[in-house]
Amino acid sequence: AVGRRGRVAGCVAKGPGHRAPAAAGGVQGAGCGVQGAVLDSGIPGGGGPWGRARDRACKRGVELIVGPSEEVIPQLKEKHGLLKAEFVFMDHWKRCYLRDLQLLEAHDLLAEGATVLADNVIFPGAPHFLQYAKTCGKYRCKVHRTSLEYFRAIPDGIAELTYGGPR
Repeated sequence: AVGRRGRVAGCVAKGPGHRAPAAAGGVQGAGCGVQGAVLDSGIPGGGGPWGRARDRACKRGVELIVGPSEEVIPQLKEKHGLLKAEFVFMDHWKRCYLRDLQLLEAHDLLAEGATVLADNVIFPGAPHFLQYAKTCGKYRCKVHRTSLEYFRAIPDGIAELTYGGPR
């Protein structure tokens, strides 16, 4: 059973009318939960941390980049050839969400109209990330209310950000 959390991630990942998003994208975090499986099915070339389609002839052409996000993000363009991400899924240390979003911006890695999904923004929470996303003027921000995966009584949410470009 995928549940609401997986349905939200899957609908956003697959886009309007359930079209798959562009191949350039990334997943920060283990990507091993329900969302990882749902997103993996909707992203061409698969998912995984900083997964991206590499070779259209290869069904599951995924480049797995392992390392601290503060070291990996600045190298994505030059070392790994990612020009712009159209989809980013964050499910790692919540206290790093804001720093990593700002790193993506600083390195000009977000395409205009890119979608950034951030899990668990209510519990355990990422208040500084949410405040920035809602007030900086660069994003449209919607929080999809869910509950914690393993404790349905605990309210949670997935933030869906749409990048409008630098301001």
